[in-house]
Amino acid sequence: MRIGRRTFATLGPIAALGLLAACGSEDEGGTGGGGGEGDFVTDLTFGTGGTGGVYYPLGGEYATIYEDNIEGLTVNYTDSGASVENIGMIFQEEWQLGIVQSDTAQTAVTGTGEFEGAKVDNIGWIAALYPEAAHIVTLAGNGLESPADLKGKRIAVGDVGSGTRAVSDAILSVYGIEEGDYEAFEQDFASSLDLLRDNNIDASVFVVGTPTGSLGDLAATNDVQLVSMDQDKAEEVASESSFDVYTIEPDAYDFLEEPVVTLSVAATLIASMTQVSPEVGYDITAATFEHAGEITLPQGGLINHDFALSGQGDVPLHPGAEKYYKEQGLL
Repeated sequence: MRIGRRTFATLGPIAALGLLAACGSEDEGGTGGGGGEGDFVTDLTFGTGGTGGVYYPLGGEYATIYEDNIEGLTVNYTDSGASVENIGMIFQEEWQLGIVQSDTAQTAVTGTGEFEGAKVDNIGWIAALYPEAAHIVTLAGNGLESPADLKGKRIAVGDVGSGTRAVSDAILSVYGIEEGDYEAFEQDFASSLDLLRDNNIDASVFVVGTPTGSLGDLAATNDVQLVSMDQDKAEEVASESSFDVYTIEPDAYDFLEEPVVTLSVAATLIASMTQVSPEVGYDITAATFEHAGEITLPQGGLINHDFALSGQGDVPLHPGAEKYYKEQGLL
């Protein structure tokens, strides 16, 4: 079931982050979301991402899995601006589940980056699901052979409220391209591909599970190219951030002929620790792995125990997930 986006989303992600700071500032002694410990619910709202990416359909399939296998649980999934918005909505206790980039969850709990002054203290790690790769997409004829060629270009850098912008900024910065050196378009994944198709932008940078069907759809009607980073540049970014060096292999997309060097993060399932009980958190964690084989998306084949804690960093485990991982011998 899909629901409409709620109050936090209507503010717009930037205004919402301001509200985050006002409600959760350490200077005011805030404790994150408004509810007290043990204020648990069983009617959950699950924040995903834009409809053209992987988060949205994946969230929809997992919402069905959770409802079918956890007694008394209702899970409504919704599209969103992805990582930042999902975390913000959980912080405000409007939503209870979300899929986010692991690096964005890290900045949220440490009160850094986009969460400066608004440390989030009520999200709990359920599981890293699969690696997400940064894709620098362009069309033949745009003259982009290296990220260095993006200077002065029109670039979609990710939706407002997504975690893609941090990756975009890191890639551009390592090539000496800073804000003002290009024209930025803050668009969701699907919209950026439409702009690219219509020649309204020169390139789109987005972070998504590999492969993604939407890119294959674009390649069916256009001569698509993925721009590769230089290995040393990718390693430089990885050494100074929570991103990993990642290679998109040629068999990922029919139009690829050579490996593409890029960066990756983990697509991560998080849950509210003030509204999702340890018991429900345990059941959600168990169902995430036990029913991964029912996921019809290619990413389903990547969801396993070996990747479950990748990129966790300072993000606390949800108590239910912690119990599950201890039972599985992973902790």
